[in-house]
Amino acid sequence: MSTLAERAEHASPGSAGPVEVADGYRAGRTLPLGVELVRQLKRRRTMVMFGILVALPLVLLIAFQVGGTPGEGNNRVNLMDTATASGANFAAVNLFAAAGFLLVIPVALFCGDTVASEASWSSLRYLLAAPVPRARLLWSKLVVGLTLSLAAMVLLPVVALAVGTAAYGWGPLELPTGGELATGTAAQALLITVGYIFVSQLVTAALAFWLSTRTDAPLGAVGGAVGLTIVGNVLDSVTALGDWRDFLPAHWQYAWLDVVRPQPEYTDMIQGVSVSVTYALVLFALAFRGFGRKDVVS
Repeated sequence: MSTLAERAEHASPGSAGPVEVADGYRAGRTLPLGVELVRQLKRRRTMVMFGILVALPLVLLIAFQVGGTPGEGNNRVNLMDTATASGANFAAVNLFAAAGFLLVIPVALFCGDTVASEASWSSLRYLLAAPVPRARLLWSKLVVGLTLSLAAMVLLPVVALAVGTAAYGWGPLELPTGGELATGTAAQALLITVGYIFVSQLVTAALAFWLSTRTDAPLGAVGGAVGLTIVGNVLDSVTALGDWRDFLPAHWQYAWLDVVRPQPEYTDMIQGVSVSVTYALVLFALAFRGFGRKDVVS
């Protein structure tokens, strides 16, 4: 029996014609998600990033132990003032402290380093020659990058909840404006918060992923995504822009605070989700389109 039974109609860019494909070859089975996930989990940068997220609640706990009562000497009441009220409060405060910048880094790292690192190692062309279809390669790396990003966002509040409960006890989520949320309602609010932060960070993920398909320098893709995210935060602080700030994803990054109140409000969160998803879909489409036509030599 011949081992070359059919011809592929989707030869790689620049090829002279169709290529022979072995019996049993299935494009959808190349570069399995499990294999790619294990590869990324074993990388040092993944372990270091998760270690930093585990360490943050411990650092904040030590800061509160050394520095005294949160909010002492502060004339404005905010979520940070309730950090030591319960484990749920401590978890919410960790999300509040990390959402603006720290959680941007793992998203940019996991989504921006993935393709560019293969190019920098000169292994990208060998993956494509395996043969792994370009769309399949990007899809596998994108799914794994987003999975690790979500894992990072879940890891932080879970560790913070455990640390906070051990230090301050289990109890309802006390609100800075008065009142409290029962433990069940507080858990639901934290889940919604994590989900919203993840969706709001899709813009950074898509930007990093697109840059990763355009450059052979992983630090360039990661740094570019983080830098442009910071620029968006700076522009959002320019009140002279008025309603134009509504089109900035950064303008809605703290809309999740509306669920940490006696009567949750979802209007701003819905608008923030629509803005983030729109930008992300455009950038993801650019990444797939550009990489599909790219002459890969690395």
